[in-house]
Amino acid sequence: MAGEPAVVLVSGGLDSATTLAIAVSEGYQAYALSFNYGQRHHVEIAAARRVVAALGAVRHVVLDIDLRAFGGSALTSDAAVPHHDSVEDLGPGVPITYVPGRNTVFLSFALSWAEVLGAEDIFIGVNAIDYSGYPDCRPQYISAFETMANLATKAAVEGRQHLVLHAPLVEMTKAQVIRRGLELGVDYSLTHSCYDPDPLGWPCGTCDACLLRHKGFAELGIPDPALQV
Repeated sequence: MAGEPAVVLVSGGLDSATTLAIAVSEGYQAYALSFNYGQRHHVEIAAARRVVAALGAVRHVVLDIDLRAFGGSALTSDAAVPHHDSVEDLGPGVPITYVPGRNTVFLSFALSWAEVLGAEDIFIGVNAIDYSGYPDCRPQYISAFETMANLATKAAVEGRQHLVLHAPLVEMTKAQVIRRGLELGVDYSLTHSCYDPDPLGWPCGTCDACLLRHKGFAELGIPDPALQV
């Protein structure tokens, strides 16, 4: 395969699927990395496998780590996931679905794999416009982690590696993300975004992630294929 290697974080959601498609379209050899981190459901891991199978990757690793040992989030504890009537009801501040340190943990593993692969590029699908207010999705965080990454590896300090942390969606609205993904052939019926799916894996439609996803599709005037029976 032609192209430079890149580690791409893939959660199974809309944003990470689009990010993987962007990396592949730019000619990178994608090494997809997903995490079974003790989240309250495993539907997203199945979605990540579907997305990677459809879009392609040199390899897909699913790592088991257990953030339930710390809790602190509705996604890694028994705390209830908040539900709302509409996207307008999403208030300011960081919601209880924020998982403390999650992106830092994930990117640290990506950093490790990138050094082993001799890769200089890491892709993450964070978004800081239509999002839930998580602090580790902001441009300032991405910039700071990239700076840290280039101080953290043997390859970097020896001058053999200069890591670049790509966040191609960070300043896009959800509608813009979806439009870009559709241009690249992403099948969003393969993805999963819901924080609180039912026992069969169907999205609740009223959590933060569902509402923001639905907003994006609605702004484009197209139905969310993940909801089509």
